[in-house]
Amino acid sequence: MEYNIAELLAKGGRIHFVGIGGSGMFPIVQILHANGHEISGSDVNEGSIIEMERQMGIPVFMGHNPDNVNGATMLVVTAALFSDNPEVLRANELGIPVIPRADMFGYITTLYENALCVSGTHGKTTTTCMLTSILMKGGLDPSALIGGKLPLIHGYGRVGTSGNFVCEACEFKDTFLHLSPSHSIILNVDADHLDYFGTLENVIRSFHQFASNASKEVIANLDDVNTVTAVQDCGRPVVFFGTSENADYRISDIQPWEKAFYSFKLFHGGEDLGSFQLHVPGIHNVWNAAAAVTAALEMGVDHSAIREGLQSFTGAGRRFEFLGSFNGVTVADDYAHHPAELAATLRAAKKMGYNRVIAVFQPFTYSRTYLLLDEFAEALSLADVVVMTEIMGSREKNTYGIYTADLAAKIPGSVWFNTFDEVVSHVREIAKEGDLVLTLGCGDIYKAAHMMLR
Repeated sequence: MEYNIAELLAKGGRIHFVGIGGSGMFPIVQILHANGHEISGSDVNEGSIIEMERQMGIPVFMGHNPDNVNGATMLVVTAALFSDNPEVLRANELGIPVIPRADMFGYITTLYENALCVSGTHGKTTTTCMLTSILMKGGLDPSALIGGKLPLIHGYGRVGTSGNFVCEACEFKDTFLHLSPSHSIILNVDADHLDYFGTLENVIRSFHQFASNASKEVIANLDDVNTVTAVQDCGRPVVFFGTSENADYRISDIQPWEKAFYSFKLFHGGEDLGSFQLHVPGIHNVWNAAAAVTAALEMGVDHSAIREGLQSFTGAGRRFEFLGSFNGVTVADDYAHHPAELAATLRAAKKMGYNRVIAVFQPFTYSRTYLLLDEFAEALSLADVVVMTEIMGSREKNTYGIYTADLAAKIPGSVWFNTFDEVVSHVREIAKEGDLVLTLGCGDIYKAAHMMLR
């Protein structure tokens, strides 16, 4: 059932978030709380986000209990939540509106004159962080909703005082089609979430709709063939960035200034906008940065503020995040979970001067592993050593009959284990001075990285 969220909020009352400790929920909580709404929530694990919410005066319950819903006038739930959740069942019994997070997120975007929504199969978090940093340095005071932690704001989002909003626009289950973007930013379009989309053509079709939903303009990567296809005939002005002579903002002179860290120049028409130096590794981040710079320039941000914003950005949480070192072994963690992301991250790692790159990978979802098995094997083979966990099924059941052993069979010398304890023990045995241990995946593999350091 669909509800008019603006009307529901206007009536007042308490909004209860089921899964309030999630990084995707927290910025929505922050914005609604700043707008004066009463909020409560529940989750199954304590964490830093819940601690911050309690410091805001928000009551958070541990465990999903039907009684938590009593007195609430609205529930907000994530897409990953099962329909048999006891709080959702109680809300249905009491006739309390249950609002998917995607719908509430979409409502949030309507509150801002400029909603810069960053989409793409890869690079959304990094680009959103870059753009947020730039707009803050440029004095535009944006609100933000980010899928990773931005050190500059010590969190996953912020509440600004302007009419500017920067957010990630995720294609999973067409979440981004719930948004009302002023600027639809498209970094790239690749075959992912095929358990939902079925085909790459369907993915492209959804990105086309996302582009068409922009109220002002589309900012798109001219170097990505699928992106170009997606924005064709979208009915909105399209501003292209890329290395092509036909790009409105042309990338040029890409050079490594230190190992895996790159700089590039940008031209707008005949105007040389100068050189931009990146402090995040990997050549793929040149295109992410170009997207952020293009959006900022279209918003009228001063060149010097853009340059300062980029130089101050040293990475987001779980995006090639260096966690520490011990006995000469460096441990880092990255969210990469698609073959293209793994390949980009591992290529960057290989250029950083370590003796060996030990990839510790946790496959995420059975469907993705099954449908992209050969691509995963090819990408992971870029590492010197590959250690894996069993597949994290998350929202799925293993109807594909796929296991990590099937992936390991395609990667010579790779090993896999059922538990993090086994993974950590093995890595401790094989890691030597000068090695980089890089945990990879969008599940909870970061826990293994922290276990290694401990």
